[in-house]
Amino acid sequence: MANPIPMPTGLRRPHRLAQLGELSLPLDLMRFGLQWPRLVTAPRGDGRPVYLIPGYGGSELSMRPLEGFLGRINYDVADWSLGRNQGSVDRDVARFTAVAEERFAGNGEQPFTLIGWSLGGMIARETARLAPHLVREVITMGTPIIGGPKYTTPGQRYAKSASIRLDQFEREIHERNSIGFGQPLTVLYSDRDGIVGPDIARDIYNPQARNIRVDGGHMGLGFNPKVWRIIADTLAGRA
Repeated sequence: MANPIPMPTGLRRPHRLAQLGELSLPLDLMRFGLQWPRLVTAPRGDGRPVYLIPGYGGSELSMRPLEGFLGRINYDVADWSLGRNQGSVDRDVARFTAVAEERFAGNGEQPFTLIGWSLGGMIARETARLAPHLVREVITMGTPIIGGPKYTTPGQRYAKSASIRLDQFEREIHERNSIGFGQPLTVLYSDRDGIVGPDIARDIYNPQARNIRVDGGHMGLGFNPKVWRIIADTLAGRA
């Protein structure tokens, strides 16, 4: 039996400079515009089904640019169909699983690649753990894997809205993560993330996890051509 993973300690919220850096999103978007040529050579997909899951407070609209890109390179992409992510992970895992089961039954039982941004990545991970027959692969972007919301910038506000105790929830998240799952897992994180810092956005629980550092703030991850190219290469088995 594998040794249990101790609960991480010494974790911190993102540095204040990183938090302020999120205000530079317009500049990041302009800089990203110079990187679009790298997408021209992105590998074509095999048509596999993909789901995109937005982050806390985001709706399907936040994932539209990535959805359009993946659709153009031949993936069968769908949003999660549940509107704005209100932060109720357990409820949303159950709701999303029901949506995915219906699509699964109608597509010849092809499992899905789940791509989750921020808290959407937690929903993707929990779905992979609880309904493994539905999930082929998981990709997360700036997801609070370690400690849940406790070490995120909006953690206190989230705890109040979700009526949770952060210390207790941190232990629960660690216990869930320690169970792990077996599907391929790619974890994208940024040292410049001012919402979900790099301390908590990397996976230490699953041996198959590939932790990949990218450049950019949290709010720009879903629009970052470098991130899109990593996703395209991962789906094509080139990363």
